[in-house]
Amino acid sequence: MTKLSPPADKYLPSDRYRSVEPCYPIARRTALLMATACWLGVIAIAILLARGALADFDNWGLLSSSRIVRPDTAESYWLLEAVRDVTALGGVLLRNLFALAAVIAMTLIGLRREALVYSASVIAGWLANTGMKLLVGRDRPQLVPYLTDAGGPSFPSGHSFSAALVYIGMALIFAAMSDRRVVRYAIIGAAIVLSALVAWSRVLLGVHFPSDAIAGWLGGAGWACLTAALLNSPAARPYPGDARQY
Repeated sequence: MTKLSPPADKYLPSDRYRSVEPCYPIARRTALLMATACWLGVIAIAILLARGALADFDNWGLLSSSRIVRPDTAESYWLLEAVRDVTALGGVLLRNLFALAAVIAMTLIGLRREALVYSASVIAGWLANTGMKLLVGRDRPQLVPYLTDAGGPSFPSGHSFSAALVYIGMALIFAAMSDRRVVRYAIIGAAIVLSALVAWSRVLLGVHFPSDAIAGWLGGAGWACLTAALLNSPAARPYPGDARQY
C-alpha cells in the first residue's frame, strides 16, 4: 500500500517553528493610516503653537486642571497621591521596567523578532521625543505650582509619549495572539486608557500644558502603530495562510 504524504503546506520546517504565533495582527494598512493620522496631529499642534493659536486653550486647560488636584486641602490629598502614582507609570523607571518585562515575555514564548523590533522602537521613540523637545524648545508652564518634579523642555510631553509607545505598543503585540475580538479590543483599549491617564496626569500636576500632553500621546501612539505595521510584514509570518487581521 502506498503511504500518502500530507500536503507540504500543513507543516512547518523546524527552523521556522515558534511556540506562539500572533495570527491576528492589526492590518498593516490600518496601522500605517493610524500612525499617519497621529503624527499629522502632532504636526498640526506644533504649527498652531508656533502661531500662538493655542495659548487660550492651554491656559484654560491648565487652570481648570489645577482646581481638581489641590495639595492644600485634606479632601484632595488622596487624589494627588493617585495622580502621582499614575504619572509614575510614564516615568523612566516604571515604563522601562514594563517594557523590559514585555521583551522578556516575548523572548520566552518565542517571539524574538517582536522583542527585537519592540525594543528598538522604544529606544528610537525616546530619541525622537528628545529631538522634538530640543527642536521646539518650549518652556514649561508657570501658571500654577508644580505638584511633582519636572525639568527640561515642555513640548511634547515625554511621559505621555513614552506611556503611549510602551503600553499601546506591547498591547498591539500581545492582543494579536488572541482569536477573540473582544479580548483583543479589551487589551488595546486598556492600554489606550492607561496611557491617556498618564498624559492627563501631567496637566493635573501642572508640569505640562494640555497641548504638550496631547501631542506627546499622539506621537507615542503613532510610533506604536508604526511598530505594529513593521511587525505585520507578510514575509515575516510563517503562517500566511492562517493569519487573520483586524
